[in-house]
Amino acid sequence: MGSPQVQVSVAAALRLFLKPAGRGGTVWVACDGTSSLGHVVQSLGVPLTEVGHLVVNGSPATPRYRPTGAELVEVGPVTRPQPVPVARFVLDVHLGALARRLRLVGVDAAYANDASDDALIEQASAERRILLTQDRALLRRRAPWLGAYVYGAHPDAQLTDVLDRFAPPLAPWTRCPACNGLTSPVPKAEIEPLIQPGTRRTYQAFSRCQACAQVYWRGAHSNRLQALIATAQHATHTAAPGG
Repeated sequence: MGSPQVQVSVAAALRLFLKPAGRGGTVWVACDGTSSLGHVVQSLGVPLTEVGHLVVNGSPATPRYRPTGAELVEVGPVTRPQPVPVARFVLDVHLGALARRLRLVGVDAAYANDASDDALIEQASAERRILLTQDRALLRRRAPWLGAYVYGAHPDAQLTDVLDRFAPPLAPWTRCPACNGLTSPVPKAEIEPLIQPGTRRTYQAFSRCQACAQVYWRGAHSNRLQALIATAQHATHTAAPGG
């Protein structure tokens, strides 16, 4: 006689995490009566960070529920915008371009291009940051305080996804794209020795990072960056409740 099985119905938004054979949305999974529902779901490849609700035989369930067989499990995605205690982030080593974009729109985004998985998890927990990654295995580890899979192949699409999911408050041009420190206006006379003559002649408004002292001005790329900011502000407006 075969092992008891549960029928797991996975919402369309989460099916990319399933193996190709299961992407029709319904999967049968053997259960041993001791493994939790969270373990069953993650064994299919779906990180619990991406699960908004679990339903067993029509009733809400938690990841700790222990299925025994002959049950219908429904797995749904997180609600957007997703309520979170804080809108601070830490990004894995593959999301440097996204980190820079988040900083440009004023979102607190920690990033280091040499951070290990363990270091990322430790920082997320210690600083209460949301871990952003496209590493599904990293999200399936039990240690992260709070994490999220980043959808999108390109940085602009990834930015739209993060802003749509979390709707963080934006403060464009207030963070250093290089180090994430806060910037503040600085008198031109104070930083003139640090900039090229052509820049001195062309620009009058400057800011400086309070952490690394990098100087910024609205240069030749400002129109593109302003367009990026406008798109980001639109994304957070439409993601907000009632937006």
